[in-house]
Amino acid sequence: MIKQDQSSASSETQTVSILGSTGSIGQSTLEVLSLHPQQFNLFALSANTRADLLLSQCEKWQPDYAVLRNPEQAEWLERSLLEKGLTTTLLHGSEGLDFIASHEQVDIVMASIVGSAGLRSTLAAVDAGKKVLLANKESLVMAGALFMRAVKKSGAVLLPIDSEHNAIFQCMPTPDLNGSSALCAESANSLGSIKANGIRKILLTGSGGPFRTLPIESFSTITPDQACAHPNWSMGRKISVDSATMMNKGLELIEACWLFNCSSSDIDIVVHPQSVIHSMVEYLDGSVLAQMGHPDMRTPIAHALAWPERVESGVESLNWTQMNGLTFEAPDNQRFPALKMARQAAEAGGSVPIVLNAANEIAVDAFLNELIPFTAIIDVVQQCLEKIPFEEPMTLDAIEAIDFQARELAKDCCQAFQKVPS
Repeated sequence: MIKQDQSSASSETQTVSILGSTGSIGQSTLEVLSLHPQQFNLFALSANTRADLLLSQCEKWQPDYAVLRNPEQAEWLERSLLEKGLTTTLLHGSEGLDFIASHEQVDIVMASIVGSAGLRSTLAAVDAGKKVLLANKESLVMAGALFMRAVKKSGAVLLPIDSEHNAIFQCMPTPDLNGSSALCAESANSLGSIKANGIRKILLTGSGGPFRTLPIESFSTITPDQACAHPNWSMGRKISVDSATMMNKGLELIEACWLFNCSSSDIDIVVHPQSVIHSMVEYLDGSVLAQMGHPDMRTPIAHALAWPERVESGVESLNWTQMNGLTFEAPDNQRFPALKMARQAAEAGGSVPIVLNAANEIAVDAFLNELIPFTAIIDVVQQCLEKIPFEEPMTLDAIEAIDFQARELAKDCCQAFQKVPS
């Protein structure tokens, strides 16, 4: 156990804001919080468009603040809060998100807004020196250098929530924090490069998604519902499609490079269909440490909420006697070209990961709306990567300008791939 110069986190009530409370991660976070009412106090919730669910959450949790990004539903939600006699204050837009992410009363921020929309509010939490539970991988994919500089400057606590990155963190050497709870850019991988800590490789596992064995010639007829039917995990539709293309694993590789101060060559991707081992770390002496558990996001959420302590997550224990076996295989780059594309983006750096992420978000949205076929997702991303020149953005505004450029180009590319109406 890591000792701190203050009382154990388990003996103090910590105040939490959830950015993206109506998504799968946000809802799982609320489930974990409900198990520990004496340890955590909910300060604020936020949603994009699911005003009805946000209202239900406000009824149950009665937070001080709620934020709705969609202005069209704000009037209805505000009226509904008043009719139910709730004292929750409703805020709007990006300013509201920044407010609940950086408020002085907040100790912990769950950053679980999907996509680039979560970048600014996550940075606001970092700049305010919060304990940031990072479920928004796009923050590091788009703005890794800027983001990690901000973590280092503010002394924020940065803990990964993606099951794979959380697993890697748990398998890393315990940081010597010298009495401080701050996990910053220099201590994210135990203060130094992975080689300095005796690590040979990071083994990033992935299930292979729903199409691991589907004949490639069938990919052009895949429907959104098929792509969203993940065999192991319950996730939102966007991330489910990313899992189906394995772009999600590619984005995780880029994120891992920033979190653990390593290069893409230090990371191997391993397909593990059972999703019991969530990732591994191989040491120079041949030892391999693996973090295992049910494919349930409540485990990494509980780990990060209570870190450096441990609390119940509500997840049942593995039944070792009923496991049929764990299997591993190399990823098929022909089946999943997104993996090679993302690795090249990680190596190139600069604007390339920004373009990759932005084009993918637009293409996935077009596929989910049945405007383009499944196979066109990667084609749209590739076209954008080829057409947008390399830059080294140094500011958030510059990053967002590249993101906007890539999105506009991706929309044009999607137009060319749109299905002919029947």
